[in-house]
Amino acid sequence: MKVSVVIPALNEQDTVAGVVEQCLASAADEVLVVDPDSTDATAERAAAAGARVVPWREVDPREPWEGKGEALWRGVKAASGDAVVFVDADVTSLQPWWVDALATPLQDSTVHLVKASYDRTRAGGRVTELTAKPLLRACFPELAHIRQPLAGEYAIRRSTALRLPFVSGYGVEAGLLIDVASAHTPASIQQAQLSPREHRNRPLTQLAPMADVVARTILARAGVADIEVRERPAWVDG
Repeated sequence: MKVSVVIPALNEQDTVAGVVEQCLASAADEVLVVDPDSTDATAERAAAAGARVVPWREVDPREPWEGKGEALWRGVKAASGDAVVFVDADVTSLQPWWVDALATPLQDSTVHLVKASYDRTRAGGRVTELTAKPLLRACFPELAHIRQPLAGEYAIRRSTALRLPFVSGYGVEAGLLIDVASAHTPASIQQAQLSPREHRNRPLTQLAPMADVVARTILARAGVADIEVRERPAWVDG
């Protein structure tokens, strides 16, 4: 099974090189950094560390949308692996074996998504605990056991990802979790235990819009009050 690592990175020049180096030390076959026109040295430092930097418009000529979901959607298309492992560019505790632990369960053909499970080294996960988990328990109780539903570290079968829509922005993880469970049953989702995760904590001013799109994504998938979210369609029909 060929493994591609996709790292969405917007203005992450201080940490992206270290993330790339750790991923290259894993068993992955390629490491891609999807750069949505960073204004700092993110692209240069990622390339110097050994990643293939993928500009947004190289994948699709359509005007790029802002947000993480857009970077992951384009990263899936640019990747060549059977499995795609997503890794956030601001993680400072990443170890090479994380990539392997996330990708390995996909060798089982019945598994389509592998979410990271971890503890945090300091206070964090406020959107997860206060928004995502309560709404998943209420609307999708079959997914209530997922410890880190919004984890930026996870693996997905590329053939599966190409057939799913990608929510724009930070609703992408919640959308994929629910959509994979819907298309392939909750049993197709596994969790991989990783070591404690450390990353840059964001201020409340940044977390509020994240919580909003996560909430809207879960409620939209549950069919509540005709709520809609902006999302890219699947690359492949069916």
